[in-house]
Amino acid sequence: MGKTRDDSKGLKKRLFREQHTHNSRRVWLTALSVASCILLSRYFGIIQSLEWAAFDQFFRLRPPEPVDERIIIVAIEEADLQFIGQWPLPDTLIAQLLQQLHRHQPRMIGLDLYRDLPVEPGHKHLQQVYKSLPNLIGIEKLEDQHSAAVLPPPILNQQRVGFNNVILDADGKVRRSLLYWTTQNKTHESFALKLALGYLASEGIFPQPAQNPNYLQLGQSVLPCFKRNDGGYAQADDGGYQIISNFRHIQNSFRTVSLSEVLTNKVPAEAFRDRIVLIGSTAPSLKDFFFVPYSTRLPTTAAQPITGVELQANIVSQILDAALVGRPVIQVWSKVTESLWIFAWTLLGASLSWRLRKPTKFILTIAMTSGLLMGIAYVAFLDGWWIPIVPPLLGIYGCAVAIASHIAYQQEGLQRSKEFLQEVINTIPDPVFVKNQQHQWIVLNDAFCQFIGYPLEELLEHSDDEFLPQNEADVSWQHDEIVFAIGSAIENEEELTDSEGITHLVATKKSLHKDAAGNLFLVGVMRDITERKRIEEELKRTAAELLRSNTELQHSQDRLRYLAYHDSLTGLPNRKLFYDHLNQSLAWAKSNNLSLALLFIDLDGFKQVNDTFGHDSGDRLLVTVAQRLTSSLRGSDIVSRLGGDEFTVILPGIAKAHDAAAVAEKILTTLSEKFDLNGQTIIITVSIGISFYPFNGDTQETLVKQADLAMYQAKQMGKNCYKFA
Repeated sequence: MGKTRDDSKGLKKRLFREQHTHNSRRVWLTALSVASCILLSRYFGIIQSLEWAAFDQFFRLRPPEPVDERIIIVAIEEADLQFIGQWPLPDTLIAQLLQQLHRHQPRMIGLDLYRDLPVEPGHKHLQQVYKSLPNLIGIEKLEDQHSAAVLPPPILNQQRVGFNNVILDADGKVRRSLLYWTTQNKTHESFALKLALGYLASEGIFPQPAQNPNYLQLGQSVLPCFKRNDGGYAQADDGGYQIISNFRHIQNSFRTVSLSEVLTNKVPAEAFRDRIVLIGSTAPSLKDFFFVPYSTRLPTTAAQPITGVELQANIVSQILDAALVGRPVIQVWSKVTESLWIFAWTLLGASLSWRLRKPTKFILTIAMTSGLLMGIAYVAFLDGWWIPIVPPLLGIYGCAVAIASHIAYQQEGLQRSKEFLQEVINTIPDPVFVKNQQHQWIVLNDAFCQFIGYPLEELLEHSDDEFLPQNEADVSWQHDEIVFAIGSAIENEEELTDSEGITHLVATKKSLHKDAAGNLFLVGVMRDITERKRIEEELKRTAAELLRSNTELQHSQDRLRYLAYHDSLTGLPNRKLFYDHLNQSLAWAKSNNLSLALLFIDLDGFKQVNDTFGHDSGDRLLVTVAQRLTSSLRGSDIVSRLGGDEFTVILPGIAKAHDAAAVAEKILTTLSEKFDLNGQTIIITVSIGISFYPFNGDTQETLVKQADLAMYQAKQMGKNCYKFA
C-alpha cells in the first residue's frame, strides 16, 4: 500500500506540472494575441486619439507652475482695437510702441504681428525703428500645404526673422513645436527659437550638437527631435526639427500688460528690463487662437484655447527652462522598449485574470493594476517622459475580457454538463458518480447516495478520503489518476465501506469525458457485486439456487428496463420514453392527417419549496403533481417528467388550438389548488408553453424547442399562465 501511495503522489505531481504548463501556455498565448492586436492598432493610429487624451489629462492634473518672470506679453486687446479704431495697427503706432519698449532695455523683443505691407501713416518711421533695434525679432509664415507664405518686413534681414508656423494634430490641438524648417535647401529658425537663442546668448549658451548628432543640445538639456511614431503618434508628419511641447498652464503663466498701458506709461520699466517682450494680439475678434493639451472639451463647457502670442511664449519658456534650469523636456521610449512595456502589462493582466476567479477580487485587482499603471505613467510624465498608457490599459482589460469570457464559457459549459449528466444518471439504477480533476464529486445520482449512505449535499465538492477508509480512498485515487493520465477507460474491482461500516465489493468502470468547453470529467459506474460473488459460491453447491438466482436476475433486468424508461420518483415516462411517445404520436398524426399539441409545464418557485420545506417535501410535491396531471387528462394523453420540475403532456388527435387552451386552463386550475403534504400546506403555480403540430413544426425537436420557448415567455408574462408558441 505504501508503494501505491507513492505512485499516486508521483502521478499527482506530474499532472500538476502538466496542468501548470498548459495554463502558462494559455496565458502567454492570450497575452501575445492581445498585445499583437494592440501594437497593430497603435501602428495604424486606431488608438492615437485615446493616447492623446490621456497625455492631455496628465497636463491638466499637473500642479501649477510659477509665473515665468523672464517673459512679458504686450497684448493687443479688444479695448485697444476699439480705441485705435484700425486694424492692422498703423505703422506709426507700432513704431511708438517699439521705441517705448526699447527705452526700458528688454533683452529681446518679439513682434508676433505680420508686417509685410506698409500701413500708413508712419511706415518710414517704423523702418528706421526696425534698423535701430538689433534685439527685435519679426515673424514670417512659410508656405505649407495648407496656406500660402506671408513675408517678413523687408527691412529685417533673415537673422532677425523667425517663422511662426504651427503644427496641428488631427484633433486640432498643438502638441509639438517646430524649431527648424528647411525649404529650398535653406534652413529657417522659428520665431520662438530665435527669441530663446537671443536670450541664451547673453548667458553664454549656444546651440551644440548632442551625443546623438541628430539632436540639439542647449545648456543643461538635449531637445530630442520628434519622429513620426513617437509617444502616442502614428505615422505623423515629422518634417523639420520638431519637439513635443511641455506646456505651462494656460492661465497665469506669463505676466501680461495691454498695449494701452504701455503707451500711457502705466507699466514700470522694471517689468521689461532684461526680459523677453512678446507683442501679439489677444483680441477675440482677430481669432488668433489655438487649442493645446490644457484645452479640455467637457460636455458642459467650451474648450479653452490660448492666443498665438501665448503659444509662442510657451515655446520660448520651454526652451529657456530646458537650457537654464533643466526643466524636463518631453521624451519618449524607443519602439522596442514601448513594445516590451505594453507586452509586460498585457502579460500581467493575463496572469492575474487567469489566477483570480472570484468576480469581486478579479475586478478589484484589475482596477488596482490599472491605477498602478496610470500612477507610474503620471510620475514618469512629471519627470518629462511620455510613456504609453492606453495600449497597456487595453492590454490589461483585453486579456481580462478574453480570459473572463473563456472562464465564463468553461463554467457555463461545466454547469450545462453537470445538469445534463444529472438528468441522465438519475435514470440509471446503478450508482454513478462524476468527478473533476481535483477528484471531487460534482454529480451523483440517487443510487450512489443511497449505496454509500450519505446525503447528496454532504458528498458534493468532496472526495473519497473524507468518507472512505484510507486504504480504499488510496486505491480509488490511484485508479482515477490512471484514467486522467492515459485518457482510456479502465475496469476494476474495489472494496467500498458505506456509512454503516458495511464493506461491499464493487465493480467499477471509469472513463474520461470532455465537454464542448474543454472541461474534463471522470465518469464512474459502480455495481455492487458482493451479492453476485456470494451467489456464485452458492451456485457451485446447488442447481436449485442457481435457478432461483437466474429468476431473480431476470426480475432485476425487467426492473432495470422499467427504470431506464420511467422516472424513479413519479413513475411517469422519463425523457427517453417521452421522445419515443412523441415520435410515435407524430407519425400517427402525419399518417392520419391530424393535429397534435405539446404542453411544456414548469413549476413556478419549486426551488423555494425545496429550500423552505426540504427536498423530501419537494419530492412528495412532485409525486402529487404527477398524480393530479394524470387524473386530469384523457386516457390517450401522455404525461411525462423530463427531470427536475419539468413535465410534458402530449395531446394526440386534438382538433384545434382552443381545445389545447382548455386543457392548459384545466391544468392551471388543478395545480393551483393547495397541496397538503404531511400537515404542510403548499401553494404553487405553473407556467405552460404550447406548441402545435403542424403549425409550429413537423419534427419532435422543433415542437419541443417551440414549447420550451413559449413556457419561458409565460414565465416572463408573470407566471401562472400559458403561452402558445
